Amino acid sequence: MWQIGEAVDWYSTVFELIDMRSFSNLWFWIALAVMWSSTSHYVLGVPWDMVVRARKGGEQAMLDVGTLAAINTRRILYISRESGLLLTGVIFFLLSGSAILGWYYDREFAQSVLLLALPMSLVWVLSVRTAARVEADELEGDALIARLARHRLLVQIIGMMSIFVTAMWGMYQNMTTSALGG
Repeated sequence: MWQIGEAVDWYSTVFELIDMRSFSNLWFWIALAVMWSSTSHYVLGVPWDMVVRARKGGEQAMLDVGTLAAINTRRILYISRESGLLLTGVIFFLLSGSAILGWYYDREFAQSVLLLALPMSLVWVLSVRTAARVEADELEGDALIARLARHRLLVQIIGMMSIFVTAMWGMYQNMTTSALGG
């Protein structure tokens, strides 16, 4: 610990507290799990437990799912229509910047950011596509439930592939870093 009169190197202290080696950090893996758990639970902003209740025949639950899906469909489509081009440019800039920093400059933090953000951008595109289908087809009731279930399945597939690739890359990084003594 520090003693009185000893100079404090804030830079070292902050980076000891916040480990920038993401793949060896437990918090990164917890964040990855929470991110994908939340993403697959909220289907177009509708909690999956409500969809299950509506599927089992709850009339009020079906109305609630329809209302939430309509609200979130309009919200997603509004965002994509009003600022979709700008968001696409910013997201591609950030993703390509993370890719360059991560793999060309070998920055593990940028690699981890890309491995979190890239699949989530795919989920966003899928959500916009699903919202557009819900709006265009004016889906309600069982047809809406089926579309939400299909969307959730695709999100879970993206999540499984993302977790697999991230785990493989993280293990590779941890093994090469420990083998190099760093």
